[in-house]
Amino acid sequence: QVQLVESGGGLVQAGGSLRLSCAAKGIIFSINVMAWYRQTPGKQRELVATMTSGGITNYADSVKGRFTISRDNANNTVYLQMNSLKPEDTAVYYCNAKGVRPFPQDMNYWGKGTLVTVSS
Repeated sequence: QVQLVESGGGLVQAGGSLRLSCAAKGIIFSINVMAWYRQTPGKQRELVATMTSGGITNYADSVKGRFTISRDNANNTVYLQMNSLKPEDTAVYYCNAKGVRPFPQDMNYWGKGTLVTVSS
């Protein structure tokens, strides 16, 4: 099985920075897509950023230019560097992995989430 372990959340003032990390644990050959989502109470989980194993990235419009996703494929780890944070970035951030070999490719894995709080 695959376990995603996030770290790096916390409290930061508006304009500050945080870096989230997510390590995929288990017997893993490769991971096609790793991503970050976020969710606030009463709202649906929303996509923040994705990155394929080949380096193709995609960002939500709300974070473009401020957040950067990166990966360490050798260690099955994904990062999210968050700069110029705004109070509206406050949310629980979840790590996601899809296309994890050797497991069925339609399986979708989630971390438990890490809370990011941005104070104004």
